[in-house]
Amino acid sequence: MEVYLDSVRLQIQNSQRAAREAEQRKNDLVVYLAHDLKTPLTSVIGYLTLLNDEEEISPKLQKKYLSVSLDKAERLEDLINEFFEITRFSLTHLTLELSRINLSRMLEQTVFEFGPMLAEKELECKLDVPPDVSCECDPDKLQRVFDNLLRNAVSYSQPGGDINICLRRQEDGRLCLTVQNFGVTIPKDKLERIFDQFFRLDSARTTRSGGAGLGLAIAKEIVELHGGTISAESSDGQVTFTVVL
Repeated sequence: MEVYLDSVRLQIQNSQRAAREAEQRKNDLVVYLAHDLKTPLTSVIGYLTLLNDEEEISPKLQKKYLSVSLDKAERLEDLINEFFEITRFSLTHLTLELSRINLSRMLEQTVFEFGPMLAEKELECKLDVPPDVSCECDPDKLQRVFDNLLRNAVSYSQPGGDINICLRRQEDGRLCLTVQNFGVTIPKDKLERIFDQFFRLDSARTTRSGGAGLGLAIAKEIVELHGGTISAESSDGQVTFTVVL
């Protein structure tokens, strides 16, 4: 009995420590995001002020100022979206609304929507998916899983590389989806934490690839709510995520 109580106490302590660490990571991230909002906002105001005040400005310089302003405005949008992502994850509990869908078409549509992001890094997404594979799931939430996995693959792929997406039905009837990209090998210690809340592979706050560190954590929660599993492995510059539903 005493051994059992010690085990329960240890589990409670571990859970409390994990919750405190997650809360601290979230608070730190909010501070970083608030600080980072100032830099692009200052740039946007500065360049737009120049455009407004300069009576004689060449079309070439005008185009340059507008291009920089647009880039900084898009960075602002990214940061604001991260704030919303943190709020949604903190204040809502995910529930499923199930329906039967054509999973093949969902994957094809997701890849199509990522066309501009793929083109920007000269990436080719190779889709190996049988036609008309059906699945009972929550379409919106499963779409979010695929979106997060593909966004992660694009962000951490070497320019000019390939992203491979493969869907197969296993002998036990379950569906197995793999998303593979080629970039940098993820160290084992980071691989073990890759699905943790607010954990980011790239700690630099200035990169467009660095998000709030919630995408994979949310993907894991959604997959597990469907009774499935999600895992990651990395070696020789390859990173592969596997989802079984």
